[in-house]
Amino acid sequence: MLGTVQPQSINPVFIGRGQELTVLSSALARAEAGEPQALLVGGEAGVGKTRLLDEFTASAREAGAVTAVGGCLEIGADGLPFVPVATALRMLHRALGPELAEAAAGHEGELALLLPDLGEAGRESHDEYARARLFESTARLLERLSAERTLVVVFEDLHWADRSTRELLAYLFRSLHRARLVLVATYRADDIHRRHPLRPFLAELDRLRTVRRIEVPRFTRDEVARQLAGIMAGEQAPELVEEIYRRSEGNPFFVEELACSIGDGCLSGLSESLRDVLLVRVEALPESAQRVLRIAAEGGSTVEHALLSTVADVPEEELIEALRAAVGANILRPTDDGDGYRFRHALVREAVSDDLLPGERSLLNRAYARALEADPSLVPAEQRTPRLAGYWYHAHDARKALPAILQAAFEARRRHAYAEQLQLLQRAMELWDAVPEEDRRDLPGPESVESYPPCGCHRDGDARPLHHLDLLAGAAVAARLAEARELASKLVRRALRILEENPDPLRAAWFWLQQSRLVKYTGRGDGRAELERARELVRGLPPSAVHADVLATTAAWEMLEGPGADPVFAAERAVELARLVGAEDVEVNALITLACLRVQAGQTDRGVAELYALCERVRGMGAPLASSRAHGNLLHVLEAAGRSREAVEAAPAGIAETRALGLADNGRFILGNLAESLISLGEWDRARTIVEESRDGGRLFRHQAWIELRAAQLAALRGEWEEAGRLLELARSAMGPIACQPQHAVPFAEIEVRLAAVRGRFDRARAAVVRARESGPPLGFEQYWWPLLARAAAAEADLRGLPAAAAGREESLELLRATARETPRPAPVWHLWSRTVDGELARARGRYDPGVWEETASGFAALERPYPAALARCRWAETLLVGGGDGREEAARLLDSAHGTAVRLGARPLLEEVELLARRAGIPLGGPGRRGPADLPPAPRDPALELGLTRREREVLRLVAAGRSNRAIAEALFISPKTASVHVSNILAKLEVSSRGEAAAVAHRLRLFAGTAEHAPTG
Repeated sequence: MLGTVQPQSINPVFIGRGQELTVLSSALARAEAGEPQALLVGGEAGVGKTRLLDEFTASAREAGAVTAVGGCLEIGADGLPFVPVATALRMLHRALGPELAEAAAGHEGELALLLPDLGEAGRESHDEYARARLFESTARLLERLSAERTLVVVFEDLHWADRSTRELLAYLFRSLHRARLVLVATYRADDIHRRHPLRPFLAELDRLRTVRRIEVPRFTRDEVARQLAGIMAGEQAPELVEEIYRRSEGNPFFVEELACSIGDGCLSGLSESLRDVLLVRVEALPESAQRVLRIAAEGGSTVEHALLSTVADVPEEELIEALRAAVGANILRPTDDGDGYRFRHALVREAVSDDLLPGERSLLNRAYARALEADPSLVPAEQRTPRLAGYWYHAHDARKALPAILQAAFEARRRHAYAEQLQLLQRAMELWDAVPEEDRRDLPGPESVESYPPCGCHRDGDARPLHHLDLLAGAAVAARLAEARELASKLVRRALRILEENPDPLRAAWFWLQQSRLVKYTGRGDGRAELERARELVRGLPPSAVHADVLATTAAWEMLEGPGADPVFAAERAVELARLVGAEDVEVNALITLACLRVQAGQTDRGVAELYALCERVRGMGAPLASSRAHGNLLHVLEAAGRSREAVEAAPAGIAETRALGLADNGRFILGNLAESLISLGEWDRARTIVEESRDGGRLFRHQAWIELRAAQLAALRGEWEEAGRLLELARSAMGPIACQPQHAVPFAEIEVRLAAVRGRFDRARAAVVRARESGPPLGFEQYWWPLLARAAAAEADLRGLPAAAAGREESLELLRATARETPRPAPVWHLWSRTVDGELARARGRYDPGVWEETASGFAALERPYPAALARCRWAETLLVGGGDGREEAARLLDSAHGTAVRLGARPLLEEVELLARRAGIPLGGPGRRGPADLPPAPRDPALELGLTRREREVLRLVAAGRSNRAIAEALFISPKTASVHVSNILAKLEVSSRGEAAAVAHRLRLFAGTAEHAPTG
């Protein structure tokens, strides 16, 4: 109706911004080539960000792109998550119609949370991964939509964005890698104060090389002159330009506002205050239009025509005339969908709103709330409840606000917007005591706060009124899912204090269960004591979901942290109770834990069969967490049973299932397990490809850490020491407090031992084993412990005869022997690893048994374990050479075979060890496609020459390796102690070590001097 109104003061000529448009246009060109683009456009309020994006999107549409714009609503529309994304998707739906529905196929249930037009939302599942599924589904939708066309999606006013929107946009910016897509987000730079929540978001995106920032500057004086000429249809007097430039400071919006006050070529008498500048056009309108603007300002960033008409309560003709005046003055503008209005600039809305009297603001909010209560169709469906909650809250009516806020919290949870749910529940707790108790009885039941905590507290299925503890329970879960774990712990502690005064065992057990999880993930403990409190509280109570969950969690804790009294009984009882009360999710997760416990107990076939059956059961069940656990643990137990090939064959089904559920991050856990099995099978290149392709910028860092751990393991096996160290620290940091669990701590220690040994830091290698042993007993973790024990025993064997390593050596060997005695051998592969440890411990004592290495070499080869098989052949050859006799020909064959495997795998440390042994024994190496004897560097007269050591430095290093002090070295070589010290410093630098002991260990490991290695074979 108002589309033909001609606004005043809009410049018909686009001024400047050539550099910014060039950046945007080049991003569009790259996107058209299939490379997605992400840009952040910042600038102060009124500087022209929206005008710049209007020009860009218009040119993009001319080039054939499809564009969509979503704007964030100003803070005050409480609990309204994902609004800009939902708005943009709605625009895309209008533009593309059935194509969007087709692209959403398979993810309609999740995407309906953002775009209800797609149908009913799927089965609700609220866990740590629910939001990730929504994010992944949104990313895949945009990828599919941009497969055949270029999309430009703009999100405006990020400074008003809710946390859930910021996190979704961050996910999109990181995870979209193959799409014809341009994502642009704008924000008001002058609003980003030090504590503004957008600041860490921008800092996070700045670290991404794929995101570019555009800062829109103010106009220069010449640009202001051109802007005025465009607005006023002609050049203006230099004095006027100078005055407007001075007072606007080059802000284009202020230039327009000041231009409105021009009369007869000069400025009217305006005060210098910004507020007066912004209100001058409002105050020039008729009173009826000013009244409508005051009403619209309190309605929100956007106000629908029907809602505005109801609140204004004036004849339609009068309302239209008032709106026509506001639109004609370029204060309001119709929304893109033509259903409502928004202020052309938020600064004007803020000024109008600030000009309202406090009582006036309350009355207007009350009028909006009543209108919306009477006719919910006045606003879009997804905005009704949160806007109603906001209106009643700002109307200062606690009795009406509390139920509306609770309903808004429920809807925020349904959309996985846990940060917004938390805010709303905190507001509900703030209002709780202001609402009379008789009115609280009419509040929605506990299910409106959080679906799980109250269900176990019902008695005989009877409904019960909402309790203040229900608010605390819902807020605690929301805080945990929003990764505000310290706040969650604080809320739980508050609830437990209340329960001390008013005992309720079942409620208390639930809160202790939450506290167990929280102390574990905040690194304040292992959660065992809290679990025991919960278990004691539910003992003897009637069956409930809480009781089942406590037992299931206890069983899972003991599976991961180390066996307790009877984890199998706890898991079986959890299954029984869950079935009695119909808690299927708890039942399935307890069954997964039970199957893994069976494998740990040696019932491998039964446990594996149960996991295969559970993978089938969870398909289509709509339980993403259970699905990812079932498939991930299936691969884990197959690897633990030495059935690596079967694990590789089972992986595709799990990967496909997690992707179908929108669980890309959980898929990384499965991919990490797949990479582990591929490493065992010697398919290292394939494992590395999987690792590289899995670095997709996902937010669930624990799963990404699993990938980085595999990358670190590969780097260490291939001798990429610096990279292995970097990746190890990255994985440890991303893992957080749970890095101390045996399933993580032991693999970390195995890599640490490798790094420490190659650098001669035997003290660090021994300390790594001690820390791993402190993480828990080896029962159930043999697949991690045996490689660690073998590597640590090999390091001790290499250190035999080194004086600097003598202290603590016996204690280290005894720890390795004792741990080996405790570590199970449930499968043939672990028996072979145990024999490897036996052989290395014997080598550390100077004893060589070719039978051990013959057994392990042939056994590993039969089980498709090429790396340990090659290492065993190298050790077998060494024992034959040390023993002398007629074993030299067999040793040559073994070394040649080990050499071929090392070359194929790219295992540089093993390759160097084989070549060093062959060179010292005078055995040529080579074979088809490999380096032959002619390609090997000639054996130097002294191997120390390879390290760049001078003759004098070699003499000094020989004495350092023998444990001599600088003074003793000086006396032996007839040099001064100071000169000896200089030589030692040079040696440390050339060997890249930090101490004399490390230098001695490197010399010893490389067998540079015959005296440092009694067992070194000779030709």
